[in-house]
Amino acid sequence: MAQNGKPPKLPVEGKRNILITSALPYVNNVPHLGNIIGCVLSADVFARYCRIRGYNTIYICGTDEYGTATETKAMEEKCSPKEICDKYYAIHKEVYNWFNISFDEFGRTSCPQQTEVCQEIFKKIFENKWLSENTMQQLYCDTCERFLADRLVEGTCPTPGCEYDSARGDQCEKCGKLLNPTELKNPRCKVCQKTPRIRDTDHLFLELPLLKDRLEKYITEMSVAGGWSQNAIQTTNSWLREGLKPRCITRDLKWGVPVPHEKYKDKVFYVWFDAPIGYVSITSCYTRDWEKWWKNPENVELYQFMGKDNVPFHTVMFPSTLLGTGENWTLMKTISVTEYLNYEAGKFSKSKGIGVFGNDVKDTEIPVEVWRYYLLTNRPEVSDTLFTWPDLQAKLNSELLNNLGNFINRVLSFIAKPAGQGYDSIIPSIPDDVSGDSHNLTKKLADKVAAYIDQYIEAMEKVKLKQGLKTAMSISSEGNAYLQEAQFWRLYKENKSLCALVMKTAVGIVYLLACLLEPFIPSFTLEVFNQLNLPAEIHVSLCDDKGDVDRVKRPWDILSSGHKIGTPKPLFKELKDEEVDFYRKKFAGSQADRIVRAEAEAENVAEKLRKTKVSDGNGKKKPAKSSNEAKNKAVPEPDITITRLDIRVGLITKAQKHPDADALYVEEIDVGEEQTRTVVSGLVKYIPLDEMQNRKVCVLCNLKPASMRGIKSQAMVLAASNDDHSKVELVEPPSSAKVGERITFPGSEGNPDELLNPKKKVWETLQVDLHTNEDLVACYKNVPLTTSAGICKVSSIRGGSIK
Repeated sequence: MAQNGKPPKLPVEGKRNILITSALPYVNNVPHLGNIIGCVLSADVFARYCRIRGYNTIYICGTDEYGTATETKAMEEKCSPKEICDKYYAIHKEVYNWFNISFDEFGRTSCPQQTEVCQEIFKKIFENKWLSENTMQQLYCDTCERFLADRLVEGTCPTPGCEYDSARGDQCEKCGKLLNPTELKNPRCKVCQKTPRIRDTDHLFLELPLLKDRLEKYITEMSVAGGWSQNAIQTTNSWLREGLKPRCITRDLKWGVPVPHEKYKDKVFYVWFDAPIGYVSITSCYTRDWEKWWKNPENVELYQFMGKDNVPFHTVMFPSTLLGTGENWTLMKTISVTEYLNYEAGKFSKSKGIGVFGNDVKDTEIPVEVWRYYLLTNRPEVSDTLFTWPDLQAKLNSELLNNLGNFINRVLSFIAKPAGQGYDSIIPSIPDDVSGDSHNLTKKLADKVAAYIDQYIEAMEKVKLKQGLKTAMSISSEGNAYLQEAQFWRLYKENKSLCALVMKTAVGIVYLLACLLEPFIPSFTLEVFNQLNLPAEIHVSLCDDKGDVDRVKRPWDILSSGHKIGTPKPLFKELKDEEVDFYRKKFAGSQADRIVRAEAEAENVAEKLRKTKVSDGNGKKKPAKSSNEAKNKAVPEPDITITRLDIRVGLITKAQKHPDADALYVEEIDVGEEQTRTVVSGLVKYIPLDEMQNRKVCVLCNLKPASMRGIKSQAMVLAASNDDHSKVELVEPPSSAKVGERITFPGSEGNPDELLNPKKKVWETLQVDLHTNEDLVACYKNVPLTTSAGICKVSSIRGGSIK
């Protein structure tokens, strides 16, 4: 069963069947805007386009969870790789949900299906003798007593003219050159910073040179048939020109897919061998009939989306792997590659925390459709592009607000006016004395729109998403010009027949724009269809049953006369200069810089207040208060942020009924202190007493103690309830979470209040944004309640309130 609850789609004979993947985002960090536009957002636009064209389409993605980067992150956070993956998978999923990414399946490469599919592919290649064994020299750290995989080594890049001193063992982040760890100058172990030594170790290699003829035939044919982007062709040809070499596919690690071979049973597959196979294994999670998608090249077209640094693994390594099995795989038809999106003065960087990240975006007041629109108009299709705050402001204010939003609001607001001023929300009928074909201005508009629709489809079929968006927005500009030239407000008084034609044509253009822009800004489309009073799931389409688009080329015929529209309201809000200045300052530097800056600003404010002298009311100034008084009285109440809550993992050591209240339990809960805390909870009618025993819970520990029927409650257990409060469930941390550890909110840093001041309503203010999402994850806004062992969840309540 697919994630959206619908039966999984399978290829259909006689239809166009399209399988879409985007590069699997690595799970060890929060994705930034460059990651989002480079793979998942671009693929989402194409998937949505295919659906509104009536193609049988699935979009597969997931987190890439194996490899050194995960092990390294787990070391940093002092937990297991599995716990890291659980934590960041939830964060990735939250970010993509917020961005309205329409996956048919968003899975994980650490699933059992990945091991099964990966090992089967390996066995076939091994049987076909496309593998070789070789002894290679690898860096070994005597201090850590382990071979060091690529990413566990750092050093100076050997490339002349680069010599970046923090190059990784697999690739230099500065010049982009692929490396072997032994090539680095001055190598050091990333864990202990000691100099490793070279030692022999045996590994398995995929013999790319033996597969060269098959691979080149595939590349030559498919790069033309699939219209590969130029940057993909250039990168692939450069690999071929340099000569294919045997590629090592095993690593001396523990976290990965085990190699099913007796000699190599202590090794795992190299992440770049197993990660692309993740597309297949995640599809197998979507449907047991996954081979109908992946072993059906005659009926399925495979489109893959990624950033330029991933190209050779998808045009050389992955196809070679599949060709080596000798089976009839669905090989990639079209690859769409982006260059880099840079941030203000430099590069986005996950490792350095530079740029705007997915969780940052959710915390701004800028709506998702604005973010999607800006990233897609700025999509780095042929060269690097630059994200700047003033540019985002300009595109929002001029293109979305003044062009698109203005056109739609003018049309719908006029139709919604009461009779005598407008059409009382009813789409007018066109009288017999006028027609779209005979009215010169309207016919001219229709011809332009028809041409734009053809251009839009041509661009989107070739995965030129930026051009497709620009073309759609041109129709909005034509609509505004049409309204101005027609002067509909004057026609309403002077020529009602012609005014009816103009307004019915204009509202048809509104509908058309909503359809054309759905792949790019789907939340905008939903709102427009809401204002049109039409169910979007039925009406958003760019074709009829036969796949033709002729009906939308006659805009006056698109919507039926007599249909009553909904309530118009503005679709976009202006972004002001002071807001832009605020965001530029807020997101300047690295994430670490921002924390330091915020702490320094807070200290600066406190220091100023300590030194300030205040008037006694008679014009005289009182001396400055002592530093202790200043701390107690002068420092203002800090902002109400989620970090002020002290929520911990607790263990109920004993639970019993309240002696004087039938609806209350009294629990003794271990929250990591010397003594347990007594907590009174109103859960009797929702949770049986035996289910309350020895159970881990989330406990709010810094509420002011309160007496409940004679027993003082020293904390509060968090629980979720549905809308009518007929169902209540405990918010549960992972079973392996440590008792007493503080629950965190990734992206937010700060210490909790010792005790929440009830007069300031801190808990009451924050509680309204605590909820469970569609995946049963407990969240503050869109950020999951997170422990070192993973995220906190409930059993079955979706969209519930937490208190």
